Amino acid sequence: MNPRITFVVLATGLLFSSWGLVTRVGAFRLPGNQQGYSPVQPIAYSHRLHAGELQIDCQYCHFNASSSRHAGIPPASICMNCHRLVTTSFGVFRAEDELAIQENRKPRTLISAEIRKIYDALGLDDERKPAATKQPAPIAWTRVHRLPAFVYFDHRAHVNAGVVCQTCHGPVETMERMRQFSDLTMGWCVNCHREVNRSGVEGKRVYASVDCSTCHF
Repeated sequence: MNPRITFVVLATGLLFSSWGLVTRVGAFRLPGNQQGYSPVQPIAYSHRLHAGELQIDCQYCHFNASSSRHAGIPPASICMNCHRLVTTSFGVFRAEDELAIQENRKPRTLISAEIRKIYDALGLDDERKPAATKQPAPIAWTRVHRLPAFVYFDHRAHVNAGVVCQTCHGPVETMERMRQFSDLTMGWCVNCHREVNRSGVEGKRVYASVDCSTCHF
């Protein structure tokens, strides 16, 4: 074979091999890295709607974040603070209200399928009263963020230092379905600690430990 042709063939093969290696390395993840994990939940709760459009503060629902190691999953009773009255989307409610005016009757109480799941979990009927035929049962939410058992993480230390939720959880106010935004690896955490030690948090100087025993003890 012509040496020049041989060189071109070998060079082309090497190029494609290198590209394949780079692609594999770029997609490589350490075991346990669940970045992007976004499971389907038993209720289609929209962070985009609640935290984004309605601007409900994260700690209204995750009220343990500033006083406990775990932020916790909000109990259904927190949902009922609003959904005792809000039974469907505003668009559906408005359409029923206008139709009732046209038909000269009282508006019907319309309950969306997702909100009805909250009532069912609490054993409530359509009037939001205990139903004899229903048994309360906890909502089986699927956990999204899970650190290894050998890692100690305390929400209150971070929240009370002024670290905003989005620092770790990403732009939750844009997420229709919650997903793991950051990779939550040790390197990611350590780099964050080093950065805030240089720049502070919300204008305040902090000391975020990079000692191994802080998270692994």
